[in-house]
Amino acid sequence: MHIELTSENFETEVLKSVTPVIVDFWAEWCGPCRMMAPVIEEIADERSDIKVCKLNVDDEPELANRYEVSAIPTVLCFKDGEVAASSIGYKPKEALLAELLE
Repeated sequence: MHIELTSENFETEVLKSVTPVIVDFWAEWCGPCRMMAPVIEEIADERSDIKVCKLNVDDEPELANRYEVSAIPTVLCFKDGEVAASSIGYKPKEALLAELLE
């Protein structure tokens, strides 16, 4: 199960997390985002060593701007409160995890 992010919980859930955090920046109207949703859910269900979150860019444009998200889906991996890796566009699960966690 993923965590829905807002400006109210972003610091606690992402920046202060002791485990790596994958954040999916998405929007309801975005076709590739809808394709990516099951991949994100699979990762959330299968990996207890990673916190998986989703952030709707239409609801939280300030956070999307802070992390310079200019295309969606963008998936960022945070470690120790810093962006450690990023991926833009749809990717299958294995490719996404390889890009973010290696």
